[in-house]
Amino acid sequence: MLTRKQYELLRFINERLSESGVPPSFDEMKDALDLRSKSGIHRLITALEERGFIRRLPNRARAIEVIKLPETSTGGNTRRGFTPSVIEGNLGKVRPAASSSDNDAEHPVAVPVMGRIAAGTPIEALQTRSHTISVPPDMLGSGEHYALEVRGDSMVEAGILDGDMALIQKNDSADTGDIVVALIDEEEATLKRFRRRGASIALEPANTAYEVRILPPNRVRIQGKLIGLYRRY
Repeated sequence: MLTRKQYELLRFINERLSESGVPPSFDEMKDALDLRSKSGIHRLITALEERGFIRRLPNRARAIEVIKLPETSTGGNTRRGFTPSVIEGNLGKVRPAASSSDNDAEHPVAVPVMGRIAAGTPIEALQTRSHTISVPPDMLGSGEHYALEVRGDSMVEAGILDGDMALIQKNDSADTGDIVVALIDEEEATLKRFRRRGASIALEPANTAYEVRILPPNRVRIQGKLIGLYRRY
């Protein structure tokens, strides 16, 4: 799965290669996608390369080869190759208490692991359902759940370490003080503490080495709330 920005960049590179045989420069990519800096293009290029859509040729400037394009449906313009969300599909649900027997209540719930989440500099939103983990039902609330592997150290003072598995309750709203999965500009996912600051949203780290990000609400979409952690020793 690709994010919207990843798909747009892949399509732009492919079109330029088809037209002139030469890939666009990073400045041209930045302008085409209306990004503020080339660092965002670097992240998108890396994500496309990791997913096998492009290949960067060594020792050659601006050498990018498109290996494949996302699948498209034949009946219209619907694209199956990308999605702007971090997570999608059937998520781990706890049986309603009224319909659960005592035996059911003891059975673990299979929660899908949907990729990685950054607790540091935001990374691309991932969409790969790699496997599931078994979680005791008393660790989960109502509704749908998923898990994300934490990458980075910006939340260490909240007890969230690099390599932890974050258990997330799917939700599109948050209260001040909640630790949330936030999708920024429909392309970057991060795990931060959510606060409202006037008309803006603050995404706060729990590590003084990182800065608070202040963003307008239209750039931030809440994907869920942290409800627990799994850690291997």
